[in-house]
Amino acid sequence: MTGTLYGVGLGPGDPELMTVKAARLISEASVIAYHCARHGRSIARSVAEPYLREGQLEEKLVYPVTTETTDHPGGYEGAIADFYELSAKRLAEHLDAGRDVVLLCEGDPFFYGSYMYMHERLSGRFEAVVVPGVTSVSAASSVFGRPLVQRDEVLTVLPGTLPAPELARRLADTDAAAVLKLGRTFSSVREAFAEAGKLDDAVYVERATWGQQRMEPLASVDPSTVPYFSLALLPSPAYASRQSSPASPPAAAPSAGEVVVVGLGPAGPEWLTPEAAAELDAAEHVVGYGPYVARVPQKAGQQRHASGNRVEADRAREALSLAASGSRVAVVSSGDPGVFAMASAVLEQVSAGHGTGVRVRIVPGVTAAQAAASRVGAPLGHDYCVLSLSDRLKPWEIIEKRLDAAGAADLVLALYNPASRTRTTQLADARAVLLRHRSADTPVVVARDVGGPEEDIRITTLGDLDPATVDMRCLLIVGSSKTRAENGTVWTPRSY
Repeated sequence: MTGTLYGVGLGPGDPELMTVKAARLISEASVIAYHCARHGRSIARSVAEPYLREGQLEEKLVYPVTTETTDHPGGYEGAIADFYELSAKRLAEHLDAGRDVVLLCEGDPFFYGSYMYMHERLSGRFEAVVVPGVTSVSAASSVFGRPLVQRDEVLTVLPGTLPAPELARRLADTDAAAVLKLGRTFSSVREAFAEAGKLDDAVYVERATWGQQRMEPLASVDPSTVPYFSLALLPSPAYASRQSSPASPPAAAPSAGEVVVVGLGPAGPEWLTPEAAAELDAAEHVVGYGPYVARVPQKAGQQRHASGNRVEADRAREALSLAASGSRVAVVSSGDPGVFAMASAVLEQVSAGHGTGVRVRIVPGVTAAQAAASRVGAPLGHDYCVLSLSDRLKPWEIIEKRLDAAGAADLVLALYNPASRTRTTQLADARAVLLRHRSADTPVVVARDVGGPEEDIRITTLGDLDPATVDMRCLLIVGSSKTRAENGTVWTPRSY
């Protein structure tokens, strides 16, 4: 009979914060394994020491490197991969011999823990049991005496090894955060907190629950004193607001701010107009669909409010509410905000009575239709119609009637939202409607992810168009009877 592999979480450092189950397994195991550096000392073993017993076998899994500097031909990743393979073989020998192995892991085994690399190599061959432990994040919050999150707040856990701009973006998008893996990453982490405008609210916690634990404001920490076992904590903002100074007499109501609805263009920064860039830079808040907010360059102190794809009305009300308190708010849309986007959504909410006194401005952007047309020539060189095939906000009967009218009028069509995972029949139906008025050899441009990393431009015909090859990231341009396709160029003459 083979032995069982136990990945045992030891908690944050205080042996008394270990679970009863973890303590029992450690005392009963035949083999105690733990990772350590070349000096042989192990933090995990020191935490578990009160529960060890005489006669247990100990397996030191000594890391070959502790930084990314190595002579291994595969670099740091190659050296670590080889180390994990060798470690797994050593543990497998004990398990094959019927000995239970407890692999010690600080914190929780599956929370940035080294145990997981043994689990993925051995759990298919042997029984593997994971015993959770108190994480360093929970410990830091406890010793600091502040809740991490409450009610609907969002907690984001981040590795300090992310680039500072990416850290800043994610910190700006969340309510509360914990950033782990400090040490040599500390300076860039602190820079990210500053860039996100949250440095003054963050605290540094080192060796939480250990005898030599340390806490101080993140802004005042000397980077040269920061060890790996530390983290940066951004606790619950709601709790902080309730613990601030006693309420003062109500201040005069602030004058209303402004909402600027900004078009980002179809893809990267090269499609952004100077006017739009200036408005984004001046905004105190950026509101929008998550992927679009992520395209906005991070600015120190600017707050970001990302949300899902189908909550346009909620997004508009949030922006108007922020502006009503005196803030300058940018609502972002891909392409042009006035084309099936947020400009109408904001103005609808203004009409419904939200954001009284708030000024609303619209800043245009390059549309997806313009971008797609530019890739093939000038298919929109004469009169054209822009139509969405989505029946989420209007019935299909209306869409079909408009398709029929545009087809009869011999207009070029730019078709937005042609398909999605749940809308799989509309494009085929639209094609059938247009074939009532157009010949099968009418040029069709299928443009996907224009300006993005997966850009794909195809020129086909209305007769050969395969709806199965089209998804939500596509825009279609269907030519008129006058549109020509010659040698990869599509264009519509200016005269009839």
